[in-house]
Amino acid sequence: MKRTEKAIAFVVYDTDRKKVLAVKRPEEDELAGVWGLPAASLKDGEAWEDAVIRAGKEKLGVRLEIKGMLNEGRLERQDYILYMKLYEARIAKGKPEVPQPFAGTQYVAWKWAKPEELEYAASKGSLCSRLFLGKA
Repeated sequence: MKRTEKAIAFVVYDTDRKKVLAVKRPEEDELAGVWGLPAASLKDGEAWEDAVIRAGKEKLGVRLEIKGMLNEGRLERQDYILYMKLYEARIAKGKPEVPQPFAGTQYVAWKWAKPEELEYAASKGSLCSRLFLGKA
């Protein structure tokens, strides 16, 4: 039986809610060079919402305010099952900057993207993009 890995992802909309904050994954990542949503693994004993706040700081250098959970789902990977919760958040303080000086996966770029720009990530196995687009 495969182990289950837990993770969070979050959506931050621009001011007119027509674009979302998208991040480009590094070349050493399993989704190398793909634009998707910010995400992070859940640490042992960490609450889901706390992981969102931590990911905002560690991956984008911002303080987030959580608006609510949007979706959840799972995806079977080669060696494990990924279970993820997708949240909506807003930037309460700071401006996104990547990469950040924290351990773990760091993004190489960020931009405001139209939701359809996440279709490619969803087709490549990005669970956060699938959850956002309603394809999980």
